[in-house]
Amino acid sequence: MGGTQSTHEQPPLLSTPWRTINWKDYQTPLQYVESYKLPSEGKQIRILLHGPVGAGKSSFINSVQSVLHGRIYVQALSDTGFKYSFTEKYTAYKIQKGDQKSFYPFVFNDIMGLSPVNGVLVDDVKLALMGHVKEGYKFNIESKLSDADPHFIKSPTDNDKVHILVCVINADNLTLMHQATLQQIREIRGKASELGIPQVVILTKIDKAYPELKENLRNVYKVASLKNQMEQFSADVGIPMNCMFPVKNYSEEIELNSDTDSLILSVLRNIINFGGDCVNFHTNPSGHLD
Repeated sequence: MGGTQSTHEQPPLLSTPWRTINWKDYQTPLQYVESYKLPSEGKQIRILLHGPVGAGKSSFINSVQSVLHGRIYVQALSDTGFKYSFTEKYTAYKIQKGDQKSFYPFVFNDIMGLSPVNGVLVDDVKLALMGHVKEGYKFNIESKLSDADPHFIKSPTDNDKVHILVCVINADNLTLMHQATLQQIREIRGKASELGIPQVVILTKIDKAYPELKENLRNVYKVASLKNQMEQFSADVGIPMNCMFPVKNYSEEIELNSDTDSLILSVLRNIINFGGDCVNFHTNPSGHLD
């Protein structure tokens, strides 16, 4: 991977998609997410997004909120022109339900982007995984969070800990990723695995990487070169293909699109399922629900 030139000259389409999505029905997965509940009262799924600078972590959070609110929604600030991470603080995003009186049982945490030079330290990501980082902490690229810092949570609760780790990658730069960044992703994945935290990969900006998807997003699982690159990244970091999802974030649009929604809901449904399994396991290690 890192350093290989990207080749996206009209890759051939497969005759049949290698993964299926019911494009005609995005309401069913939407309803699934809207009605999702954890068995244990007061518990929440903490979703930590990490990945290279500019991959689209904040945009994915905004896109999820847009789908769930039924309109374009911008809460997590992002900047497409930034060469360095626009996110500098550890920020949590809860999503209100339509009645405005309750929240979905999951929370997204946005974190400073990975970079070989000016990115978040891997040690800080590991601390976040364990629940030691308090919301509002401003990351220091020179030194990791100290246990003497007021933003260090010394005795994290289950709700402070991360239940699913989501690696967000820009599909347009997938083959150009720096080897040092790839190694950071492997190291973070290793810590998550050690802690029993499931992991998912999201490939963003697929419409920019593959021109045929800009014309028809429903071809996403027919693009042969996209599948090949996903398989290569899967081999590089050790995350299986059934935990990898290509998406298109809302970035230019002012209206929602059902095909874009379908891809976002596909990954969101799996994220909350995997994260919910993690919450339930730590709540009831014996495997028996209360």
